Amino acid sequence: MTDAHDLPVVLVLASGRGERFQASGGQTHKLQADLAGRTVLQRTLDAVQASGLRWHLEEAGHPGMGDSIAAAVRATWDAPGWMVLPADLPLIAPQTLLQIACAPLATEVLLPLYGGQRGHPVRFTRTCGEALANLQGNQGAAPVVSAHTATKFIVTDPGCVEDIDTVDDLVRVRSLWNARLA
Repeated sequence: MTDAHDLPVVLVLASGRGERFQASGGQTHKLQADLAGRTVLQRTLDAVQASGLRWHLEEAGHPGMGDSIAAAVRATWDAPGWMVLPADLPLIAPQTLLQIACAPLATEVLLPLYGGQRGHPVRFTRTCGEALANLQGNQGAAPVVSAHTATKFIVTDPGCVEDIDTVDDLVRVRSLWNARLA
């Protein structure tokens, strides 16, 4: 098995304000919402920890997702690459994280796809480091993805696309969580 230090670091992004969730009737920040007795954030972190990959939680307040990614990359500058994972994906499977981390790469960017839909985490090689570390604003890493040829990587895990932006999303994710346990 490959040593975790040779694999990309998972950047868990938990800096957002969660405004859409609260606007949809949420009484708390979406990452603090309950999902089967734990917060959404903790469920995501549980999956990341179970993967055995190195990870970094970026939860300082930043003006946009680009700023969050940049701060996380700068904090893990020694990494051989990065996997950008928004913290509102609590159904992501540890095995999916490992598959993405270990997938052979012919390009600088790996885009997971589930059912034709782009998912997370998006994986970046070390050569993308400077561009990632200089991101700003709300676009996230889209400019870096656009500037490079990306490898599409099919996954069988719906957890890579089941994010939580609204209260209705949380209800749907809770239902999917419960179905996993049944």
